[in-house]
Amino acid sequence: MIDATAVRAVNAMTARWARAAVADEGTVLAAAGVWPLLALLAGGAGGPVRQELEGALGVGADAATALGGEVLGALDGMAGVEAATGLWTRRDLPIRSGWEAALPPGVRATLTGDGERDRKELDAWASRRTRGAITEMPVPLTPATLLVLAGALTVRTDWVQPFRPGPMVPRSGPWRDRSLAGLTRFTEDLDGALRVVPDTPAGPLTLSGVAGGNGLDVRLVLGAEGVPGGEVLEAGIGAVAGRYEGRPGSSLPPGEAGPGVRVMEVPSRDPTPRMALTTLRFTVRARHDLLRRAGLFGLRTAQDASRGHFPGISPAALALSSGEQSITASFSAEGFWAAAVTAFSLAPGSVPPRRPAKLISVRYERPFGFLAVHRASGLVLTAGWVTEPEAGPATMW
Repeated sequence: MIDATAVRAVNAMTARWARAAVADEGTVLAAAGVWPLLALLAGGAGGPVRQELEGALGVGADAATALGGEVLGALDGMAGVEAATGLWTRRDLPIRSGWEAALPPGVRATLTGDGERDRKELDAWASRRTRGAITEMPVPLTPATLLVLAGALTVRTDWVQPFRPGPMVPRSGPWRDRSLAGLTRFTEDLDGALRVVPDTPAGPLTLSGVAGGNGLDVRLVLGAEGVPGGEVLEAGIGAVAGRYEGRPGSSLPPGEAGPGVRVMEVPSRDPTPRMALTTLRFTVRARHDLLRRAGLFGLRTAQDASRGHFPGISPAALALSSGEQSITASFSAEGFWAAAVTAFSLAPGSVPPRRPAKLISVRYERPFGFLAVHRASGLVLTAGWVTEPEAGPATMW
């Protein structure tokens, strides 16, 4: 099980990063892939860089190297999650054995100084470790490059209950009158699949849980119209952590019960209360230059090339030259970053009389957020904001 202190620290970094990075365009980010690498760097840092990294990480540098290694191991041990670490160094760069011992075994390789050859090797590693999702290592290589520290993280799950695909045409908002690739499913688990949080710093939120079969969930997050996406995601992460009081689906009153949520009574052959969740298929890609937000990650002073900052990594003087993340995420009828074939069978039956039944309609038909969460620990693995869902058919018939 992943350390609870690390879960809180990673989620806090995810929330800060989401608030800073999410603007008018869709994006996705994974602080769970950045935090362990920063922890490894912090353990080998000295002077003001060490203090800056401690502030960004939320843990002391003395324990950071070991904790970073533990987090990497815990991530790779989660069902549906694969984590890998890579370290490449020039042959003539000495590395402290104590620092290298915190890395997973067998991850160290050599930079030859041949830019084309090294680029091919690093790109091949990125592609192999992400099953082709990321085909280029997001780091520049120059003759001055002495060390590259990289991490790969993949998250995959198939839904316990798949969606039914079909066209969706929003009635209002920025996607109004567009034919989009809609996804719909019905569930009787009102409390497990829906939570409305009326009061957060970002205003009211609607969170819909979509359960994967391997212990991973995706939470769809919708705020009030006009609230910036970064604020919605930051508050959504707090809501996932239980920071704000919410109402489960079964306790919602009739009428407009939250952003995108309407509770009503409809004629039905089955009086059991149900929820209809309608959302959209999407793929979001992003590439983040971490040094553009150096303060958020504790990397301001580390870029000063006039002196060395990582005496615990190497006796040679080292300064940070780049830090980037490339990431992509897909949400489909079958899963999150997943492809599957699903078959349904139908059987004839008798037709019972129609009676009033409670139906909760939840519609994500304007920009919304998503959080991929490890169910047991509450660790947010990826967070993102959707502004451009996939298109549906050109005509409705």
